[in-house]
Formats: sequence, C-alpha cells, structure tokens
Amino acid sequence: MSAEEATTSDESEAVEPETPSGDDSEVRPKRVRQSVPPPELADLEPWTDWRKNLKYDLPASIVVFLVALPLCLGIAVASGAPPLAGLIAGIVGGTVVALLSGSHTAVSGPAAGLAAICVVGIDQLGWEGFLLATVIGGAFQLLLGLLRAGIFAYYFPSSVIKGMLAAIGIILILKQIPHALGFDADYEGDLTLFPARGEPGPIESFQLAFEALNPGAILIAVIGLALLILWSKVEFLQKLRWMPGPLVVVLLGIGLNFVFAAAMPAWALGGDHLVDLPAGGFAELWREMAFPNFSMWNDGRIYTTAFTIGAVASVETLLCIEAMDKLDRYKRSTPTNRELMAQGTGNMISGFLGGLPITAVIVRGSANIHAGSRSKISAIVHGVMLFIAVVVIASAMNLIPLAALAAILLHVGYKLARFELFRDMLKKNVELWAPFLATIGFVLWLDLLKGVGVGLIVALFFILRRNLGHAYFMHETTQSGDEENPSIVIQLSENVSFLNKASVSRVLHELPNGASVVIDGSRSEHIHADVIELIHDFESTAHARDIDVLLVQIPEIEDELPAKGAKSAH
Repeated sequence: MSAEEATTSDESEAVEPETPSGDDSEVRPKRVRQSVPPPELADLEPWTDWRKNLKYDLPASIVVFLVALPLCLGIAVASGAPPLAGLIAGIVGGTVVALLSGSHTAVSGPAAGLAAICVVGIDQLGWEGFLLATVIGGAFQLLLGLLRAGIFAYYFPSSVIKGMLAAIGIILILKQIPHALGFDADYEGDLTLFPARGEPGPIESFQLAFEALNPGAILIAVIGLALLILWSKVEFLQKLRWMPGPLVVVLLGIGLNFVFAAAMPAWALGGDHLVDLPAGGFAELWREMAFPNFSMWNDGRIYTTAFTIGAVASVETLLCIEAMDKLDRYKRSTPTNRELMAQGTGNMISGFLGGLPITAVIVRGSANIHAGSRSKISAIVHGVMLFIAVVVIASAMNLIPLAALAAILLHVGYKLARFELFRDMLKKNVELWAPFLATIGFVLWLDLLKGVGVGLIVALFFILRRNLGHAYFMHETTQSGDEENPSIVIQLSENVSFLNKASVSRVLHELPNGASVVIDGSRSEHIHADVIELIHDFESTAHARDIDVLLVQIPEIEDELPAKGAKSAH
C-alpha cells in the first residue's frame, strides 16, 4: 500500500508500511498521528495574561503561604538561626526570586537540605559571618548562571526526578503523623528520616507520639484530612476557588481549638502545638535583624562556606526546577540559567537582610501546582502574605494549630507518593524502575542529594549500556510557509538517547507560536523513554501556543522504541 492510499481514522491515526530498502527485509509499520489534546488538558488556556489567572493563582497562594509559614520557622530553628531569619528567607524567596525567575510554578525559600551546612557554618563563623558567606554564595550562583551552568538540569533522568518526588512524599507523611497525633518536638520542614546527633528517628518519634497522644490534635488532623480528601473529590467544592480547602482546614482548626478551650480544656492546644511567630510589629523586628560582618572578608573559611552554600543550593534548585516542570500541567520549560541568577540574587539579598540561604523548594512548589496555580503570581503573593503575617497579624497567625498544618502536608505527601505512580513505574522496563526505586530508597536512608546521586549512578549505568554502540544524535529542521505560521519538520536521528533530551527540549520550546510542526521518528531505531515523554508532553499542551503537531512514528510513552540489536543477524 502506498502512502497515498493510507487513510486516516476518526482518531486521527493512520498506519502504513514503509517500502523495504537495502537488505532489511522486514516491513515496518509507520504510525502517523495528528495532535489531539488529552481530555484533561483540552481546557488549558494560554498563561500569558496574568489577570485571567488570578482566580487560580490567588487561592493557590493562600495554600502555599499556609505550607511555607511553619516550614520557614522550623528550618530556621533546625539551622541554629533566629526564627526571623527563616521568615526573611521566605519573604525574599517569594518576592525577589519569583519576580526574577523564569519559572511559572516554583516557590523558593529556606530549605531543609541546607540546614546541616547552616549549623556548621554558624558554629564556625558566627551568625554575622555566616550571613557574609550567604551573600558571597549568592554571588557564586549568579556567576554560575552567567556561565550557563544551568544546562545540567536537563540531564536529570525522569525516573530519578519521579523517585525524588515520591521519596519526599513518603517522608512528609512519616514526619507529619507525629504532628497529627500531637507530638510536636520535631521541627517542621525536617526531611531527614534518620537524623544524626542522637535525635529521635522515625520509630522513636512514633513511639513518643503514641505515648503523648493529644485528642484535640488528632481530631483536628483527622477532620482536616477528611475535608481535604472530600474537597479533591467533590466537583462543587473544587469550583470554590476563592475558598481553598487548606484555608478551610486552618480556620476549622482554630475554631475547634477555641471550642476545646471553652468546653474541654484538656483537649485544648497551646504552646508548642501552635504556630510561633515573633511578635512586636515592624519596630521590634527591625531591632532583631542582623547584617553581614564584612570585616571578615579575608577569612578563608568564609569562602569555603560560601562555595558550599552556592553549590548545594544550585543543585537543589535545579532538581526542584526539573521536578516542577515535570508536574506542571502546561509542561513549560524553565530557563535554568536565569533561575540560577535569580536564586543568586535572592541569596545575596537574603544574606544582606539577615536571612537564611534560599533554594527552590519542592514541598512548596508541589503544593503550589496541586492547588491549581497557573503563573508565578501565586509565589509572589505568598511572599507578600508572609511579610504581612510577620509585620501585621503575627498574633492571629499564632492561633493556628500545627495539627491543621499537618493535615495539609499529609495531603501534599500523598499526592507526591500516590499509589498509581508506583504501579505505573513498576510496569516499565528495568532501565526506568531501577533508578526510580534506588532514588527512593537512598533518599529515605541518607538524604535528598545523596539519594539523587545514587539514582543518577544507577540511571547512568543503563544509559551507558544502551549507548555503547550509539554515541551520536542529529536532527534536521526544514521550515516553510509564512513568517507568522511557519511549517516545520523535525527529523529525529537513528538513535535518540537520554543525553539528547536537552537538545530536543530546546528545539521544541523555541518553536514559534502558531507553527505547524511535524516530528518524524521514522528513521529512529531507538528513542529514549524520557525523550518520548518530552515529545508527548509538548504535543498535549501545544494547542495553548496555537501550535499544530503531527507525530510520525513516535511511540507511546510506555512503548520505548527498542534498538534493533538483532538486525545484523538477518
């Protein structure tokens, strides 16, 4: 059957055999599919008009604010810094970094992954010396962005990113259960499952929590979690965008605690069971602020600490950005070099004002996306809310029970580590599920960066094995049509490996709006699963940019096109 005889079905898909060439006697079917957005993405609107997205972004900002508030305080305490330092970092991350960043979904602030570095740095340099190291570390990140080091973000395999997100979800669940039971000794934001320095591990925390059960905290957490689950299932409640579920949970928690205080004092929560913001207004906060000691500029330890802060913060940020782009419904691509420069600027300002180091934070970003955010407005407004909470309404914020916030974080953890993710990953081939499981296991056992490092090593083993005989990639692009609506054909090479993901992503995201694009994989013998996923993500959201996409012989996401290792045997 010739190409002219091929007909297109109602599902915009046609199948035709290729004419055999050379000594290859097999007839290979050629799948051609016209781009049709999946039902769940068909209603996506362009994100360029921020005013149209306010109905999504403002409710999401409230959710992110409620998640970020206790994390800023808890991470500051864990870092050996004043609580105000965590709030300053959250405010700068939410305003300055969000304004400068090219990410539409990421949210920045103090991160638990830097807590150990902060403890050592503050102990060696003192608080004001550590602030100077933070400023210099930010300058180092700014330099990395100018040197275009952000390209490394494209080389984090999808399976490792998904494993990292699942591991954080599991840790969130395990860490928040004690808070839901009324045991609040462990600081909010701790993502270390097996801590050092004689601190209680997960088993000890559960034992202590069950020995100190608080009926009031349990009731608030159970009702709050049930309400969030109901909110995510009932269509009518989902349409109440100006009243997000987490805000209802917090208000309900405050109300129940007042009822407990009046009717059942033994159940009432106070002290360590409530949010603890520094009070006193702006004047008092200004007196508590510290600034860098620039007279220590010639101390070599300053630069060692600064390099460590800049390097670790950059890696954590790039990991988070890749993860947020993966979760983003629009599958937008964040300019990573711009992100490094934004983070560097934020760290310089945070350090100068007396704040902790900043990174993009996965817990906040994922909460932002799951709350329905469409643009960076939600991150900016959350930063403004943090400022207002500290300066104006600290006393009102101190009424919030940690058990209500635990319910919110438990729900976020479940969304990151949902059962369907494990089921789908384990159905894939070993090259994908092995790095996924390795990342989860070692993040749980060690910490975020070490776990991701092990996952990368496992993924690299399979990538090198796959690419042993295929070490190159090329793409041909032809363009025709008018300037406003060009027609573009992208021809993939014989072997498209994971190492080509960055090139493919750049080509797809630089396509002009309004173009007609054909992505042709008919010459390809192997296309890596991450590249297939990238192409299908682009296809499913291209209509938001008025791009018409036609896929030619591009496998489905679950059907990685295998290399023809047996070809020489014919």
